[in-house]
Amino acid sequence: MPLIDRNTSGVYIICATPFTETGALDLDSLDRLVDFYVEKGVTGLTILGMMGEADKLTPEERRAVIDRVMARTSLPVVVGVSDAGLDNLAALGSYAMEKGAAGLMVAPSKGSPREDRVIAYFHAVARALGRDVPLVFQDFPQATGIPVSSRTILELSADLPQMVMLKHEDCPGLTKITTLREAEAKGAPRLSILCGNGGLYLPQELARGADGAMTGFAYPEALVETVRLWQEGKQCQAEDLFDRYLPILRHEQQPGWGLAVRKTVLMKRGAIACAATRAPGPRLTGTDVAELERLMGRLAKKLAKEV
Repeated sequence: MPLIDRNTSGVYIICATPFTETGALDLDSLDRLVDFYVEKGVTGLTILGMMGEADKLTPEERRAVIDRVMARTSLPVVVGVSDAGLDNLAALGSYAMEKGAAGLMVAPSKGSPREDRVIAYFHAVARALGRDVPLVFQDFPQATGIPVSSRTILELSADLPQMVMLKHEDCPGLTKITTLREAEAKGAPRLSILCGNGGLYLPQELARGADGAMTGFAYPEALVETVRLWQEGKQCQAEDLFDRYLPILRHEQQPGWGLAVRKTVLMKRGAIACAATRAPGPRLTGTDVAELERLMGRLAKKLAKEV
């Protein structure tokens, strides 16, 4: 399986983790979900991220997810290995790479939001994992509580050749993309930049120099086509296509609740058997589901008119 590098582009979909109604890991649904993502044309997958509920999985369950996904697809797979303990992170990272992962995603550890601490932490992570392991810096201060400047990202990119990708989720963060690309034009090492936040700002991020998306919108084909059209120089067509999905994409991005929406859409689309999140987690009411079905129906009508 190919490794990610500083020129990786496309759509690396953030893979949800399916559970049964009782909260057990649903590996059969995981198979279906991987097949669904592949069918929609994604470039690769990212598993065990925050939206994959990795922090609610036991170490054995994390390994089970890695095993199942790796056995199901030949697409490159990035594995989230963030953990409160560096030894735990290194152990899971080594396991993932042995199984054929394309790279590992790590977020800054929780604690004081000092950038010298962030720099020291990522140097420690790099030493623990080894210099040949490609790293993705997950920049998601809304979730981690750790804001990281462009200067720190550029310093880590220069000091750690294995840090090849930024998962950009800072918000507002478009200026950060511009700053990084301007620095690269002046000689800083290039970083692959794939963006999150559900894809909410994807056209603007692409215009600023992003290479694609790494997020989990339940209509991955929208991300794939938007990126493809943009890379072909068809920016207006890319934005027109993206705009059709905005109502449901926006609905999915509600803080603290969006995962339940995303999983319900995936269930309604036949990708997973159950929309349950692992406790403690959000659950939709009957009214919520009816509201979502209406949005899905409106989108289906829009798309049908174009066929």
